[in-house]
Amino acid sequence: MITKYEDLKEQKILITGATRGIGKAIALACAENGAHVVFNYRGDESRAQGLKDELQAAGASQVTAIAFDINDYDTMKTNLDAFVKEHGAIAKLVNNAGISRDQLAMKVKPEEIDEVLTTNLKSAMVLTNHMSRQFLKAKEVSIVNMSSVVGLMGNKAQTVYAASKAGMIGYTKSFAKELGSRKMRCNAICPGFIATEMTDDLAEKAREEYIKAIPLGDYGSTEDVANLTLFLLSNASKYITGEALKVDGGLYI
Repeated sequence: MITKYEDLKEQKILITGATRGIGKAIALACAENGAHVVFNYRGDESRAQGLKDELQAAGASQVTAIAFDINDYDTMKTNLDAFVKEHGAIAKLVNNAGISRDQLAMKVKPEEIDEVLTTNLKSAMVLTNHMSRQFLKAKEVSIVNMSSVVGLMGNKAQTVYAASKAGMIGYTKSFAKELGSRKMRCNAICPGFIATEMTDDLAEKAREEYIKAIPLGDYGSTEDVANLTLFLLSNASKYITGEALKVDGGLYI
């Protein structure tokens, strides 16, 4: 069940990495709340149109797809600025886009480090820093950064991914301190094992081993993450900033 927040109706909410998994669940949840959902896409216009149709059917007040790769900073800035000029300032941002290149530390290549840190951390920082100027013209600004429980506790074969997600938490806290006086809130979400297309491909034995480590005894759902995201975007959390909130079934305990 998706929680409803009246104050999100018609709010412009930008979500990166919204075409699948957790990002898509967040986009659909925002649509169900009547928001103006804005998402980026890379090249595949038919897939972007398909998502637009889904979001409109789910109840979005408007849907806008903006063509840019999160690592193509010039195009990102140009196309976002054009959107803001036409539609007005964006007040809500969900930095969800990310990748993982799991590998033992002794086998990690320098280019793999660059790829993961750039996509998971640098791109979100560049996007948020750029948007902070137009956030000054918006009201009730809220930024949600998607980190991971791995960024808090580490994990085997995920040194690079964990570093990128830990960096996201540090950025979140620093941004919250720096721009809190301008009434901008910034929080991070740290999902644990969430059922997505990636976990569907796990062998049954591996799935059972992972579940043993979770006190609640199962994977979470993308809807669990989406509901927390809605809460942090809405005024229901208006006195919460600089936090890293776990959605992990007790994995971190």
